Amino acid sequence: MKRRSFLKLTAAGTTVVAGSSMLMASAGKPAVKKKPNILLIITDQQHIDTISALGCKYISTPAMDELANTGTSFLESYCPDPVCSPSRAAIFTGRMPSETGVYNNGASIRKSMPNMGEWFRDQAGYQTIYGGKWHLPGYTTPDVNGFEVLACGWSGPGSALDSSVSLACESWLRNKSDNQPFLMVASYIQPHDICEWLRLNVTSKGSRFEEIKNELPPLPENFNFNFEESEMYQNARKSREPALGNWSEDHWRYYRWSYFRNVEMVDAEIGRLLKTLKETGLRNDTIVVLTSDHGEGMGHHQTVRKSTTYDESAKVPLIISWPGKLKQKQVNKNDLVSGYDIMPTLCDLAEIQKPDKQVGLSLRPVLENSANLDREFVAMEANSNKAQMIRTKQFKYVAFNNGDEYFFDMKNDPGETINLKENVEYTNQLNLHRQTFKKWILGLDIDKRVPKENRWFVS
Repeated sequence: MKRRSFLKLTAAGTTVVAGSSMLMASAGKPAVKKKPNILLIITDQQHIDTISALGCKYISTPAMDELANTGTSFLESYCPDPVCSPSRAAIFTGRMPSETGVYNNGASIRKSMPNMGEWFRDQAGYQTIYGGKWHLPGYTTPDVNGFEVLACGWSGPGSALDSSVSLACESWLRNKSDNQPFLMVASYIQPHDICEWLRLNVTSKGSRFEEIKNELPPLPENFNFNFEESEMYQNARKSREPALGNWSEDHWRYYRWSYFRNVEMVDAEIGRLLKTLKETGLRNDTIVVLTSDHGEGMGHHQTVRKSTTYDESAKVPLIISWPGKLKQKQVNKNDLVSGYDIMPTLCDLAEIQKPDKQVGLSLRPVLENSANLDREFVAMEANSNKAQMIRTKQFKYVAFNNGDEYFFDMKNDPGETINLKENVEYTNQLNLHRQTFKKWILGLDIDKRVPKENRWFVS
């Protein structure tokens, strides 16, 4: 008889159906609702338009499609910072990177701030399990505060690591024998391997893209743009592979094709976890969240990698699925959301108190009732480029520490090709966004470890 197919009797006399969301009470006692399990899946460097069920024509992602078809997909989903560690710190705390003190890769979360594992373990008795990349600080660590680490991360290729993460998580799930709720994080490297691809393909010498030329995806519409960029972005572009290798358009298309293949690799690992949840009877009791720490240039604005405030770096997938409990096959195109909303959302769904000073909102009203969020904007820091961004329903405002500003009409110019900063017709809107930005910044509890050059915006 399979372990999850029979009744277990506890010492207290309560009858438990393994894998069920309810504890059935003994005679005369009311039923006690079990907390939901949580599986948080984090990919690394995933562009938002890389899921076939959500419209990408150049990729096959059956596992992510399954999540999209059983949950809510947010199409206006922004990362807290387009760099790994700052964004991850915000996801795990519900606070901005400048508040956590993780303003760049290698910094650690402020000691006074509980991370998700510590909070769910201490507030609600969750088993908290971690597999894969941590990066707060360090990729490779057997010790993550608040979590039992199953498989350490590393700085090598995801093609070698990610399968070990899936295997460790799968083994733990198949051997789980009690009814205690769990919070499991599966943190994958892919599609971050595109960085190694870039290093190996600076030039087209030896490339075989002519063999698959008919399969190469087209260039994005904003591949060519004509406004003068911030000096910081210009300098970054000059130091990256396309400029160093003087790429042709076919080379750019080959890069995009290769990136999609890396996404498909991590999709296969996600599929293994979803299959395990179903085979162990845990799927309907488990909230699954899929997101990424930041995006990837993908040729938009002729960029590769991350770090910019453009949507290609700033936007990431966010799908939340809990079959039978939350709306299914819902595509939210209107609400602005962020990775810093994940912590308060999971607290709300698990019905536990959230930590103090959360900057995010619970997305539960959208997930359950398709309600609209009462939100004016989301914010993002880009500390590696010393920039700050707010995104309202129609506009994006970006301020750099050298005085540069961007102001884009995202409704009429979603590709961010026309900087409206000097357009007098938008002066009032620009000033309103400046004021909103300053008010937001003054409300943050910025960590003293953040260097002054990254705190210019508080002066």
